[in-house]
Amino acid sequence: MSTIQLQSNSPKGDLATKWTQYRGSMNLVAPNNKRRLDVIIVGTGLAGASAAATMAELGYNVKAFTFHDSPRRAHSIAAQGGINAAKNYQNDGDSTYRLFYDTIKGGDYRSRESNVYRLAEVSANIIDQCVAQGVPFAREYGGLLANRSFGGVQVSRTFYARGQTGQQLLIGAYQALSRQISSGKVKMYNRHEMLDLVLIDGKARGIITRNLLTGQLERHAAHCVVLATGGYGNVFYLSTNAMGSNVSAAWRSVKRGALMANPCYTQIHPTCIPVSGHYQSKLTLMSESLRNDGRVWVPKHIEDAKAIQKGEKKGVDIPEEDRDYYLERRYPAFGNLVPRDVASRAAKIACDEGKGVAPTGLAVFLDFASAIERYGNAEATSRGLKNANVTQLGEEVVAAKYGNLFEMYEKITGEDPYKNPMKIYPAVHYTMGGLWVDYNLQTNIPGLFALGEANFSDHGANRLGASALMQGLADGYFVIPYTIGTFLADEIRTPAFTTDAPEFAEVEREVAERILKLKHVNGSQSVESFHRRLGQIMWEYCGMSRNAEGLKKGRQMIRDLRDEFYRDVFIPGDIEDYNPELEKATRVADFLELGELMMLDALDRNESCGGHFREEYKSAEGEAARDDKNYTYVAAWEWDDNDPSVHKETLQFDNVELKTRSYK
Repeated sequence: MSTIQLQSNSPKGDLATKWTQYRGSMNLVAPNNKRRLDVIIVGTGLAGASAAATMAELGYNVKAFTFHDSPRRAHSIAAQGGINAAKNYQNDGDSTYRLFYDTIKGGDYRSRESNVYRLAEVSANIIDQCVAQGVPFAREYGGLLANRSFGGVQVSRTFYARGQTGQQLLIGAYQALSRQISSGKVKMYNRHEMLDLVLIDGKARGIITRNLLTGQLERHAAHCVVLATGGYGNVFYLSTNAMGSNVSAAWRSVKRGALMANPCYTQIHPTCIPVSGHYQSKLTLMSESLRNDGRVWVPKHIEDAKAIQKGEKKGVDIPEEDRDYYLERRYPAFGNLVPRDVASRAAKIACDEGKGVAPTGLAVFLDFASAIERYGNAEATSRGLKNANVTQLGEEVVAAKYGNLFEMYEKITGEDPYKNPMKIYPAVHYTMGGLWVDYNLQTNIPGLFALGEANFSDHGANRLGASALMQGLADGYFVIPYTIGTFLADEIRTPAFTTDAPEFAEVEREVAERILKLKHVNGSQSVESFHRRLGQIMWEYCGMSRNAEGLKKGRQMIRDLRDEFYRDVFIPGDIEDYNPELEKATRVADFLELGELMMLDALDRNESCGGHFREEYKSAEGEAARDDKNYTYVAAWEWDDNDPSVHKETLQFDNVELKTRSYK
């Protein structure tokens, strides 16, 4: 086990003034020196596109990479419900501190105070930036920006553009990026996938990519490397992530010495369309914003649930007195707007009791009937209408707020959610774990930075809804353009790197050998079949709940599956050609190693917190039971093929009180 000293590098001073004072005293790179420095940015979602645009505007020479045909294809586009910001437009008591506190509490006290406060502090700037870019946020009747509530909070701080918030925000970042591409400050590499990291004298100085159209390996050098490559939820195979989302850029960095922090912290989103069949390859998210107006329930009586499962009854056939609005019953203070981990476990408990409402028994209802009636009555009153069709008026209001989500649900399921309650069930959505970074968003490898979902820094053991877009844009627009200077200020005399360096040749050779090894297995099983089996193992033993026996079993099953993968995987096509199956194979190979580390991390953390629910550690009421005495730390793992080792960053809480999380 190597000795790695984890330094958060959080500046000293009061929490509320820490970031401002740090920005005023950190090392800077003068404009004339920025022109000498090259920066590689991998990933062009919200974090990557905003970082590339901003750093190019500052004067750096930026190379940006995406495996998509356009930056606009990044998975950020799929985000639906909104983006948080402490603007307090609703005058309901919100503040920077309250957003900070809600995020710390929502993450079950497993995140770093200084990073989270900075996130809350810069959140307000994001909205101004995006409005200036023309992002069409929803507005109130008077023209002011509208807000709605999300889980885990008691204020309305979520800005949104119907159910297309991620798409609209990404278009804003993309146009800023496009401006820099047209000016020549950003050189854009579409359809290029990072397959390895190049270190020179211990610092990140470049990457090896594969041109996905030609199959050619390419070398790219820079003074530093920024990863903004998203999360690793697809290790579970079935998830709400785009099917191309992967861990490879981050994982290849781990193989070069970067630390993977809290890999077992996986978010299970409670509001997804349930699995419909064994060979399904993708799950669809229904925005958490629906829990503003939708009420979650299951039948009180198992016989009613069984009748619904068999198709003999529908949700509308169950009278009000025979419905269990279990979130409202269990968590009266927050009701249907409890955090995602709490809502997901409650749904699992209801279905485990036999009260599920899908043919599989794995679904609960999300019902808009009362919201339609409420909005309809309000609309009729405001218009002065008598004998109005209240249901029709209410449906019109709901359609204005959530229409595209309702349309999507009906197209996928064939059921009209205006007439029948939606069926939802938890599914893998977001990963709070990621590359370990310090306050500057720099990993333990000098010159390697990680942004957005690719790092671990802001969400602890559970992410609050509408905070992913906030973190991505905060990191890209308002954090990394400053903090990258703490590294590059010492590099202004470092000449541009050449890809002729022996380090580049060696890493390229290793990448080529790794690809050749996979291609030459020439087995009988598809890459997809291995990925599906891995996902089943992950969901069964490291999913919504875990226990020591299952985690040990799951780890061994993954090791056996990995051995089988390298004995019997079949990859058609040629190496030096367009070959999506080869792309998939390199990603699944990395997932097979990450999956084992996730099992190990979950086994090592003998407590329940946020999305990490160990069945052995729960309260008398079935809630997560933390162990603050022994586990108030970030677990940063150093990979080894046989025996990964953990390094610990102790978390200090000087501004919030560590206490049992309660939403009752």
